[in-house]
Amino acid sequence: MPHQHPYRRRRTARLAAALAGLLAGALVVPASAAEPAEDEPELIANGDFSNGTTSWWWTAGSPAAVVDGRLCAEVPAGTANPWDAIIGQNALPLTAGEGYTLSYTATATTPVTIRANVQMATEPWTTELGAAQPVGPTAARVTHTFTAGADHTAAQLAFQVGGSPAAYTFCVDDVSLRGGTQPPPYEPDTGSPVRVNQVGYLPHGPKGGTVVSDAAGPLPWTLTDAGGTVRASGTTTPAGVDPTSRQHVHTFDFSAVTTAGEGYTVTVAGERSEPFAIGDGLYSSLVTDALAYFYHNRSGIEIDADIVGAAYARPAGHLNVSPNQGDNDVPCQPGVCDYRLDAAGGWYDAGDHGKYVVNGGISVAQLMSAYERTLTEQSADGAPFADGKLRLPEHGNRVPDILDEVRWEMDFLMRMQVPAGEPLAGMVHHKLHDKAWTGLPTPPHTDPQPRELHPPTTAATLNLAATAAQCARLFAPYDAAFAARCRTAALTAWHAAKAHPDVLADPDDGTGGGAYPDDDVRDEFYWAAAELFLTTGKDVYRQEVLTSPLHGKADAVFPRGGMSWGAVAGLGALDLATVPSKLTAKQRQAVRAMVTKAADGYAADSASTAYGLPYAPPDGHYVWGSNSQVANNMVVLATAHDLTGRSVYRDAVLRGMDYLLGRNPLNQSYVTGYGERDSHNQHHRFWAHQLDPSLPNPAPGSLAGGPNDAIQDPVAQAKLKGCAPAMCYLDDIESWSTNEITINWNAPLAWVAAYVDGLGGGAAARTP
Repeated sequence: MPHQHPYRRRRTARLAAALAGLLAGALVVPASAAEPAEDEPELIANGDFSNGTTSWWWTAGSPAAVVDGRLCAEVPAGTANPWDAIIGQNALPLTAGEGYTLSYTATATTPVTIRANVQMATEPWTTELGAAQPVGPTAARVTHTFTAGADHTAAQLAFQVGGSPAAYTFCVDDVSLRGGTQPPPYEPDTGSPVRVNQVGYLPHGPKGGTVVSDAAGPLPWTLTDAGGTVRASGTTTPAGVDPTSRQHVHTFDFSAVTTAGEGYTVTVAGERSEPFAIGDGLYSSLVTDALAYFYHNRSGIEIDADIVGAAYARPAGHLNVSPNQGDNDVPCQPGVCDYRLDAAGGWYDAGDHGKYVVNGGISVAQLMSAYERTLTEQSADGAPFADGKLRLPEHGNRVPDILDEVRWEMDFLMRMQVPAGEPLAGMVHHKLHDKAWTGLPTPPHTDPQPRELHPPTTAATLNLAATAAQCARLFAPYDAAFAARCRTAALTAWHAAKAHPDVLADPDDGTGGGAYPDDDVRDEFYWAAAELFLTTGKDVYRQEVLTSPLHGKADAVFPRGGMSWGAVAGLGALDLATVPSKLTAKQRQAVRAMVTKAADGYAADSASTAYGLPYAPPDGHYVWGSNSQVANNMVVLATAHDLTGRSVYRDAVLRGMDYLLGRNPLNQSYVTGYGERDSHNQHHRFWAHQLDPSLPNPAPGSLAGGPNDAIQDPVAQAKLKGCAPAMCYLDDIESWSTNEITINWNAPLAWVAAYVDGLGGGAAARTP
C-alpha cells in the first residue's frame, strides 16, 4: 500500500490547502475530487514508488531515495536555477491535441516554489506544461491540466526544484499523468528481416544467417561485396516457426566464400542485411574492449582520461571523500558483527555500486582462466594479455596486464574475509553495498549512501577459496608474496567453509543491492576443491573432487542453461580438464568426458536452431542474463575444441558469436560499439546518457544481459507482456531485467573473444 500522507486523513487541512492552491493558480484539492478518470491511460511508471526508484532519475547534485513510500531529494543550498536540481521520468508518449492531467503530492521542508514541466527531453526542451507551484511542509494534492501541442514519442516529466538559497528536502508521491489515447501494442524495431553477424565472419569458419519470412518455399539470396559485385548466391532453407521467437524463418549459408573484405551484405527476396566483414583480426579490438570494462568499473581509483578518454574519466568512488561514506572503513549491517573492514577496491558489479563476492568470484576466475589457457593450450595467444597491451594503469611492471586487473579484484575479495579471532573467522562476507538503492544516474563519487557489510556465507567463502587458490599458482612467477597471500586466504577459507558448510544467504536481503541467494553449495565445494588440488597437489583435495556427488555427472556440472554465479562446478571441471595435475590418466579422461559430453549437447542445440545459438534451457525460458549463459556455453565448447580439435565445437562457438552480434530474432548486436544496431542504453548508474546527455553511453565491448522472459522491471512489463522468450528485450536503461551489464557477463565475453581472435582466420581443425 502507498504511504498514507496527512492530506488523506485531515479534511480541514485538505480544504485549506485547496484554497491556497487556487490563489496560487494551481488546483490543490482532495484526491477524490481531482483525479482523472481511471479508464484514461496512465503514462507514469511506478508513480507510487512501490518499486523503489525504478523509472525515476535525478540530477547528480540532488541525491534522492525512497523514504516512507515517497521519493525524497536532498536539494543543496545555493542552486542558481530551477533546473539545477531535477527529479524526472522519461519516455512519455503524448499526442497532439489530446488533453492530459498531471497530479502529484509534494512537500518541502522549506517553503519553495518548484516548476512541474512536461517537455521534450532534449534540446530545444519544448514545454507542453510549465507550472510554477508553491510547496511547503504540508502535503497537498496538486493537479495541472494541459493539451499537448505536438506529438512526442518520449517526452519528459521534470520537477525542477533548484533555485533556493537554502538547502532543503523535497518529497513527491503518487505521481500520475493520465490522458491521451491508449498507445498501440509495442512492436520492436527489428530493421531488416535478414539477420547476420553485424561484425563479421572468419574466412574459414561457418557463415550463415537467418531471414524472417512467411514464404513456404525457398527464397533466392545473393551475397554482394561493398562494390556491388555478387560474390555468391543460392536459395534459403525454410525452417518453419522458430519457437524462441515465434517467427517463421528460413536459413542460408555462404560458408564457401573466403575472400576477405568489408561491406558485404546479403539480400533475400529484395530485403538487405546489415553490412559485415569477412577476414582475420575482426575480434582483436573486442578482446581489449571487453577487458577494459573491468578497469572502467573499478572502485576506489580514479579512472584516467589518458587511458579511457575524457568522456569516460571520473573521480575515484567510495574513498570516504564527501559525499561518499567510503569502503575503507565499512561496518556490518546492525546485528551482523561489531568490527569494521577496509574493503576498498574491487569492481562495481553491475548497474549499481554494489560489490558481490559471488559475482566477483566467477568473473575473476574466468579472467584468470583466459590467461591460464595461454599457458596450457598451444594454439592460444598470450600476446593480447601481455604487459602494456590492455587499457589500465599498471604498465611496465613485467606482469601480464590481465593479471594486474585480476589483482585489483582479488585484493578486494581477500579483504572481505572475517578476521582471525572473530566469530566465523575465515569466512567471507557475501557482499558490500549501499544501505538503500541509489537512483539513476549516480556516478560512484557522488553516491551519498552509507555502505554496509552483509553476513558471511559458505558460498562466498568457497568463492574465495577457489579464486585465491588459482591466484596463488598464476602469480607465483610474478609476485611470490602476493601468491603466498592468496594461498593462505584460500586455505583459511576452505577450512572455514568445511567448519560452516551451510551458512546461506538470506533471499530477502535485497535492499540496496541484490540478495544472490544460493541454497545448494555442492558446486562451490567442487570448484574450490578442484582449484586447491591443482595448486597444492594434495590428495585430500583430489579426494574431495572424486567423492563429490557432482563428479562424473556432466548435466550437474554443466547445466543445460549454462554456468552462472550460482552454478560454478563447471569452472573447476574446465581447469581439471586442461591444467596439468596429479590426476591419473583415467581420472583426467573422466573429467574431459564431462566437458565433451556437455559440449556435444550445446553443439547439437546450436546446429538444430534457426538462429544457431548454443543455448536451449530445458524449460524454454530465457533467464536474466541469458546472453551470459550463451557465452558460458561457448566457453565449454571452446574448451572442448581445445581438447579434441573437433570443428563441430569451434563452429558452435562461432555461431554463438553470430547470435550475440546480430544473428538473432531482434536483429540486435548485444555488444556496445559492435554492429550497426548495437545495444547502447544498458542499465548502469554512471554510463547513463539516455537519462543525462552529459554522461556517456556504456563503453564499447559492454555485453547486455539479453532476453529474459520473466521481465521483472516495470518498463519491460509495460511493453513486453506475452513476448516470446527471445523477444523479451529492450535497449532501455530502465529495463534492468533485460538490459543490465555486469562483470560476470563481460568475463565470458572476454574469454570467448580471445579464443575466437586466436583462431587466426579459422585454421583447419585437427580432425573432422
